[in-house]
Amino acid sequence: MLPKENRIKKKKDFEVIFKKGKSFKNSFFILKVLNNNLKISRFAFVISQKVSKKATERNKIKRRMSSFLEENFQKMKIGFDFVFIVLLSAKDKSFDQIKESVEDILQKAKVKI
Repeated sequence: MLPKENRIKKKKDFEVIFKKGKSFKNSFFILKVLNNNLKISRFAFVISQKVSKKATERNKIKRRMSSFLEENFQKMKIGFDFVFIVLLSAKDKSFDQIKESVEDILQKAKVKI
């Protein structure tokens, strides 16, 4: 699980990121990235009930993404806010497929070292 200081929780932060952030898309996710002028990077995951009605399935996807980000946290540039929006196609994917997709979208956003 990501530390609390690395999570985005405030509605105002989300609004700014959605309004001013750059978007990147692949087959499973849309990524919004915005420079936050802090010495830490922060993350959030948005998974609609359209992806799955069951909270357990939505949380499973979040845990998989969070796990990958924790492992690769040191390899990323700092000072950015990241909001991952999960698309329907990510619902029944394996951990390896999600991991590859997250890595791919981070490379597209040029935030991975």
